[in-house]
Amino acid sequence: MSNFKKLRYFFHIGYNGTHYRGWQRQIDAISIQQVFEENLSLVFKNNITCIGCGRTDAEVHASQYFFHIDVTENWNFDLLSRLNIMLPRDIAVFDIIKVEENSHAQFDANSRTYDYFIHTFKDPFLNELSSLYIERNLDLAKMQTAANLLKNHNDFRAFCLTPDKGTTTICNITEANIFCDKNRDKIRFQFTSNRFLRGMVRIIVRMLLEIGKGKLSIDEFENYLISKEIKTEQKLAFPQGLYLSKVTYPFIDIKQRAEFFAFANSNNWIAV
Repeated sequence: MSNFKKLRYFFHIGYNGTHYRGWQRQIDAISIQQVFEENLSLVFKNNITCIGCGRTDAEVHASQYFFHIDVTENWNFDLLSRLNIMLPRDIAVFDIIKVEENSHAQFDANSRTYDYFIHTFKDPFLNELSSLYIERNLDLAKMQTAANLLKNHNDFRAFCLTPDKGTTTICNITEANIFCDKNRDKIRFQFTSNRFLRGMVRIIVRMLLEIGKGKLSIDEFENYLISKEIKTEQKLAFPQGLYLSKVTYPFIDIKQRAEFFAFANSNNWIAV
């Protein structure tokens, strides 16, 4: 019988996803998972597998993300500094945390928060960090009224790109808020749930924008929640404005270390 006892560590990281095909390994494109597995395998001179807290789409960012690895013995060097030197500039490690052997980065997470940013005028300094929608007269009050309905339902089949691939489309959204700056030309959507489905946040944001433009009614929006009927053509909001921004566990609740960009973490946001 093997005497192997695994030592499990959580890695608290952040990344700008612009140049990556999301977290999960891909056959024909570079991913965040691949970058970490290749660098950690070099450091430990052994194949290392990284288990992430969830998937993020291509070009989507994470200001807070967790993954775990298993090793057979502790290291006697500054792994945090070594990794940050090895990693590209758009990926960072903030903390490395020893956890219990059965702790799991994906299955033990009890809440996740996504932020989605849009700007309604062309700004070269927000390029790739926020999504451009040139819309001057969005009805933000109606958009917030519709967003509030998300907390009254828990089956988001109609808001998933691949509803038949998973075991369930049940999610419990606890927060769904919209903020804007004083000029109402930068808008921030924020959603918290125990889990999210593939494409879910980007589908919701796209529908809320249609409500704001008067192209979709609040009743029509709620009907998708009630009927679970999938739109013939699922349209997603652009990926650039989306950030996985907070992940909590029963045993870990760490404040974000990364700022999305200077304005995003300012006090200029006003609740709609």
